[in-house]
Amino acid sequence: MSTYTLSNQAYLKVFFHAAKHPHRQVNGVLLGKTVNKDSIVIEDAIPLLHHWTSLSPMMEIGLDMAGQYAESVNLTLVGYYQACERPDDTSLAPVGEKICEKIKSKFEKAVAFVIDGALLGTSQPALIPYVPSGASWKPHPGSNAAFAPKSPFQLVSADIPSRAADFVKNDHLHQAFGDFDDHLEDVTIDWLRNVACIPADL
Repeated sequence: MSTYTLSNQAYLKVFFHAAKHPHRQVNGVLLGKTVNKDSIVIEDAIPLLHHWTSLSPMMEIGLDMAGQYAESVNLTLVGYYQACERPDDTSLAPVGEKICEKIKSKFEKAVAFVIDGALLGTSQPALIPYVPSGASWKPHPGSNAAFAPKSPFQLVSADIPSRAADFVKNDHLHQAFGDFDDHLEDVTIDWLRNVACIPADL
């Protein structure tokens, strides 16, 4: 089994995307690299859409641009993330499975994370890992203990969920965050990097 380590920057971007649009579906892709054959380090996240309902032309364009950006910084698309409209919905949407399959066609060890809205803003990571299972994607068998000691899923810093909540509550950093949808409305929004919302001392 491969292991997956989520950087602070990647976690914050996923968190900020969900926090900025708490009552919408949001999604994006994860950028990373393989270390020591079976260890995948997820270094960054690129937010795609919050108006999406299907695998639309805008989704395809956003995916292509995210892939090109990943190559430019010597990373690979290694996964996908999404949040649902309802906090209690933690299922991977059909469009999510299609995107996961597209990523998996180029990166065999692709992974997906669905945000658990009920835990978002707590000290818990609030991420449910999904992995391929036959012709579909299902929660990892140990998803209830994901990010616990000895789990194949880890955070670089165990306190980043709490810090992320503080950044939203106290500093409102999520308001500086933009996805591809936002960029289409205002081309000055740097959705690929989102450096404006990442603390310098992270």
